[in-house]
Amino acid sequence: MNRIKNYIKRHKIKSAILAVLLIAYYFCLPNQLFKDPTTTVITSSNNELLGAQIAKDGQWRFPQNDSIPEKFKICIVQFEDEYFYKHPGFNPISIYKALRDNLKSGSVKRGGSTITQQVIRLSRKGQSRTYFEKLKEIILATRLELRESKNNILSYYSSHAPFGGNVVGLDAASWRYFNRNANQLSWAESAALAVLPNAPSLIYPGKNQGQLLKKRDRLLKKLLENALIDSLTYKLSIAEGLPQKPYPLPQIAPHLLQRVSQTNHGKRIKTTIDSKLQQRVNYIIKNHYNQLSQNEIYNAAVLVLDVKTRQVLAYVGNTPTDKRHQKDVDIINKPRSTGSILKPFLYAAMLDAGDLLPNTLVADVPTQFGSYNPENYNKTYDGAVPASRALSRSLNVPAVRMLQEFGLDRFHHYLKTLQLKDLKYNANHYGLSLILGGAESNLWDLCKSYAALSSTLNHFTETSSKYFTNEFCEPTFLASNNIDFGDKTSGKTLFDAASIYLTYESLKEVNRPESDESWEFFDGSKQVAWKTGTSFGFRDAWAIGTTKDYVVGVWVGNADGEGRPGLVGVQTAAPILFDVFDLLPNSNWFSKPFDEMQEIDICKQSGHRASQNCKNIEQKFIQVSGLKTKPCPYHVLIHVDNNESFQVSASCEDLNNIIHKPWFVLPPLMAHYYKTKNPFYKPLPKFRSDCLGENTASMEFIYPKENNAIFLPKDFDGNTNDLILKIAHSKPESTLFWYLNDTFIGSTKDIHDMAIMPKQGPHIITVVDKFGNEAKRRITISE
Repeated sequence: MNRIKNYIKRHKIKSAILAVLLIAYYFCLPNQLFKDPTTTVITSSNNELLGAQIAKDGQWRFPQNDSIPEKFKICIVQFEDEYFYKHPGFNPISIYKALRDNLKSGSVKRGGSTITQQVIRLSRKGQSRTYFEKLKEIILATRLELRESKNNILSYYSSHAPFGGNVVGLDAASWRYFNRNANQLSWAESAALAVLPNAPSLIYPGKNQGQLLKKRDRLLKKLLENALIDSLTYKLSIAEGLPQKPYPLPQIAPHLLQRVSQTNHGKRIKTTIDSKLQQRVNYIIKNHYNQLSQNEIYNAAVLVLDVKTRQVLAYVGNTPTDKRHQKDVDIINKPRSTGSILKPFLYAAMLDAGDLLPNTLVADVPTQFGSYNPENYNKTYDGAVPASRALSRSLNVPAVRMLQEFGLDRFHHYLKTLQLKDLKYNANHYGLSLILGGAESNLWDLCKSYAALSSTLNHFTETSSKYFTNEFCEPTFLASNNIDFGDKTSGKTLFDAASIYLTYESLKEVNRPESDESWEFFDGSKQVAWKTGTSFGFRDAWAIGTTKDYVVGVWVGNADGEGRPGLVGVQTAAPILFDVFDLLPNSNWFSKPFDEMQEIDICKQSGHRASQNCKNIEQKFIQVSGLKTKPCPYHVLIHVDNNESFQVSASCEDLNNIIHKPWFVLPPLMAHYYKTKNPFYKPLPKFRSDCLGENTASMEFIYPKENNAIFLPKDFDGNTNDLILKIAHSKPESTLFWYLNDTFIGSTKDIHDMAIMPKQGPHIITVVDKFGNEAKRRITISE
C-alpha cells in the first residue's frame, strides 16, 4: 500500500489519467444493453405457449430468456466461438487471422468476433463496421465479461440475434420455423438455427436452401468430430429436412393475450390457464359457432374458474368469427344486459334476511306496478308457486313481486357488495326491472360472484363454520398471483352458508337442455347449480353454473347488440355450459352447513313454518334466519257437516255434528290460476243454504289491470270488439253486480266475465257482491 501511495505522489498526472480511464472503463457499458420493444408472450400454467403479440417495431422478438437449451448452446458455441469459455471477451488469435486474411484480399472475408463482441455489436445497432468500432467492441466486450457470467452473455446473444426476416431471438425463431418450444428442438433443428444469425439476410427458411443445408451439415459434422453427438444422431440429423416457410405463432388464448398486453406489454407472462382445457373449450366454441352462425348469432364467450384457488383455467373471449362480426372484441369483461341471471342473488338475499323459506309459496298472478307490467316467458301464470321452483323455472312475475316485497334499495345494496362494476346507477334508475335484465353486468364479475358463493360454502365446511373477510375477491389469470382470502371470522361476509346452500339446491333442479333431459337418471352425472338468463329483445343469452370445484360462465349473442329469434339462454348458452362441464372432473356436492341450519316442521303445501292447522307436515332443514318467518297463512280451520260437503255453523247444525277441519285456502286471484295447474286444489265448500255464512268472501280483478290504457281491437270487418272484464271471487256461485261510472251494466254468477263497449276516455269499473264487498278499477280507453 505504501508503494502505491508513494507512486501516486511521484506520478500524480499519470495516476489521475489512469483513474479517469478506469472510471470511464467501469461506466462505459450501459446498465441496460438492449432497449428494443419486445413481443408480449403468454404461457400456460405448465409453460406452454398460448400466444404472442408482435412487438411495436413489427419484430417477433420475445423477452429475454435466461434459460438456453443445451443443444442450442453447444451448437452456437461450436459454430460461432469455439473458445468462448476461455477468452476474456475477445480472441487475439481469431482477430489476427481475420485481419491477415482481410488485408490480403483487400476486403472483409472473415470476422474475428467472439460471441461477446457480437452481443456488443447487436446492442450498438447501426454502427459502421470500422476498425475503430472494432476496438470499441473489444473494450466493451471485456467490460461485459467482467460484469456478466458466460451463461448470461449467451442468453443475451440467443435472445437478440437476428434469425431472418422479422424474427429476432431463439424463442421466436423456434416457433416461427419449427412450431415448437426451443427446448424441444432436435440436434438438426438446433444446428439450423445456430447458423442463421451468421447471415440472416442471406439465409432464411424457404430460400437459399442449399447454403443453409451446407452450413447446418458442416456444423453437425463438427459436433460429430468433437464427440458431442454420436454417429447415429449425426446420420439421423443430416437426414432431416429444413423448414420451408415460417409458421404462424400459436393463438390459443388471443383475447387473454389482448387483456394481458394492456398492463404487461412486451413481457413474458405465465398464466393460470390449463392449455389442454383451453384448446378443448376452443373446439367446443368453434362447433357451436358453426351452428349458431346459421341463425346469424356470431359471438360467444366462456370463462372457467377454479373455486378453491380463484384461478382462471380457460378464457375464451369470442368465437372464431370474422372482423365484420367483431372477432377481436373480448366479450368477457364487456357489460351486457343480465336477463334473469341475478335472480339467485335475490333468492339468497331473502333467505339470508329471513324473509323467505326455500319452498314458501309466492304469488304468480297478473301483476302491475304503476306502468310496469312484468310477464312470464310463457305468458301463463301458476297462481302460487314454491319460491325454489319459481327460481329453478326462472319465472319473472314471482321474481318481480319478491323484489318489490324485499325492497329495491335493499337488494341493490347486496349487488353492490358483490362488486358488480357495471352496476353504476342507483336503485331507482333500474326500478323493479333490475331483476329481469334492467341492469348490465359482465361475464367476469358474474362468474366471480358465483365462485365467491361456492368458496364461502367450501370454507365454512373446511374451517369448522368460519367465514373469510375477503371472500369476494378478484379472480386471477396470472400465475404469480396468490389469492388472499383475508382473515377468518365468525360473521358472514354477505350471505350465510345455509342461504347459499339452499339456493344451490334450487339451482340444481333447473331443467337442463333437451339433450340432457334425463341427466339425473345416469350414474356419475354431474350435479351442477346453474342458471340461465335471456335479455329483453333476445340480445343476450347467459348460462352460469357451479360445482364445488369449478365455475363455468357462458355468454352468447351478437357483439353489436342485434337480437335474434331463438337467442335464449337454455337453448344457446346452456348446451355450451354442459359441454364444458363434461371436460371437467366430477365434483362431490356441497356439504350441508348444519351449523347455520335448523330442522323444523314445514307445511308441505305452503312451504311455510307449520301452523296448528297444517296437517300435512314434513321435517326440513332451513336457514336459522328463517325461524322468524310467519306460520302458514293459507290453512284455516273451517266447520263442515258430517259429509264435508258444506260449511255450517252453530246457527244451523248441532254442535255434535260439526266437524272442525283445516282447509288450504288461497286468495281468490291466486286460487283462480292455481287450480288450473293443480287439479286437486279444493276450494272452500259452500255454506249450506240454511246457515248464516260469515262475510268472508273476497274478490280480485283478473282483467283489466289498474290504470291500464286499453286499445279496443277491431275484427276483419272493421267492427270494434267488446272489452271483456274478468274477476275472481272466492265464492264463484255468488252473484256480482257490475257498474261502469256508477251506472249499473249487469250481473254475473258462477262465471264472472262481463262484455262492455266503453267510449274513449277514462272510466271507473265497480263490482259489488251480495256480502257488500267492493272492487274498483280505473282504466282509460284509447283510440
